[in-house]
Amino acid sequence: MSWRGYARPVRIVEATEVDDRLVEAFARLIPQLSSSNPPPAAEALAEIIASPCTTLLLALDDDGTILGSMTLALFRLPTGLRAWIEDVVVDDAARGRGVGEAINREAIERARAAGATTVDLTSRPSREAANRLYQRMGFEPRNTNVYRHRLGG
Repeated sequence: MSWRGYARPVRIVEATEVDDRLVEAFARLIPQLSSSNPPPAAEALAEIIASPCTTLLLALDDDGTILGSMTLALFRLPTGLRAWIEDVVVDDAARGRGVGEAINREAIERARAAGATTVDLTSRPSREAANRLYQRMGFEPRNTNVYRHRLGG
């Protein structure tokens, strides 16, 4: 998919192999997303790409630079096929160019094509621009609690 609503085109592709460029991009992007988790090593990226439940989407500049990424998880439950967007990150230098919207639209279309009826995501309240984007794109806040149980380490 190409997103041409901005000065320079953004292309959304699925990561299909791990190379130095991908590892270096995640070394740059993950610290912009999370200060508590290290960037994934090549082996972890390979597992994500190989998993039938996850799709690693990349936003590329016209010169092939990775501007952002996200993971779309699709999994079947007794209540139906679920789609979940995780770890959306756009490089600080590419913000305001429509990268986040383009990559989210691609994930939504892939979830629809797979047969999911909804797409869920979470976003910290402090990520104000991201929350505005999600609401502008039609995501609605849910009245629910999100719990986390830490497992060792």
